[in-house]
Amino acid sequence: MSDSAARIIIADDHPLFRGALRQALAGVVADASIVEAGSFADMCAALNADASADLVLLDLAMPGVQGFSGLMYLRAQHPDIPVVIVSANDEPSVIRRCIDFGAAGFIPKALDAEDMRTAIRTVLAGGNWTPADIDLAAPVDRETGELVKRLASLTPQQVRVLMMLSEGLLNKQIAYELSVSEATVKAHVSAILQKLGVESRTQAVIAAAKIAAAGQVPAPSAA
Repeated sequence: MSDSAARIIIADDHPLFRGALRQALAGVVADASIVEAGSFADMCAALNADASADLVLLDLAMPGVQGFSGLMYLRAQHPDIPVVIVSANDEPSVIRRCIDFGAAGFIPKALDAEDMRTAIRTVLAGGNWTPADIDLAAPVDRETGELVKRLASLTPQQVRVLMMLSEGLLNKQIAYELSVSEATVKAHVSAILQKLGVESRTQAVIAAAKIAAAGQVPAPSAA
């Protein structure tokens, strides 16, 4: 890939931070084609229009996604496109989980511009990047590790169905949103239950919520 041909998608719902990432990219990639997306739907539309992106910079917390669901969907739907998570939540457990779900890197939003450039340059060159002070070798509990593996086995459409189940949508509503039949949705739900090793929709949603909660940005404490 030549730098001049690079196509990069910035998926973040904060315009000011998208601007900061644009500035960081300007110091790394000459004449890059940069597409901004303020929501999960906008990001999907950009990829559907042209799936030849060289990099996606993805915020964990943006409209249309919960926790790691956006990353899970991207890695399943577009496995050849490297994804770097950009998040205000830089807890080591969150960074570890992002890598487990297939992210090529993790950029804390508090990172300075030069380190952001280093991270982006590393990933565009085919490498992986996480903050140097983060220990990714720390063990995770067995139950969580197994659940992460099960969630990572879902297909793109199954990820979307699980996201909608988590939002409380019924099969009929999911079918409408995905432009498929209710029978197709039921088949996806059955496959999701089997892959997650649970017996009901509620248990599937609880399992997904357990993982998603770790990816949320903590709310500021009251003054």
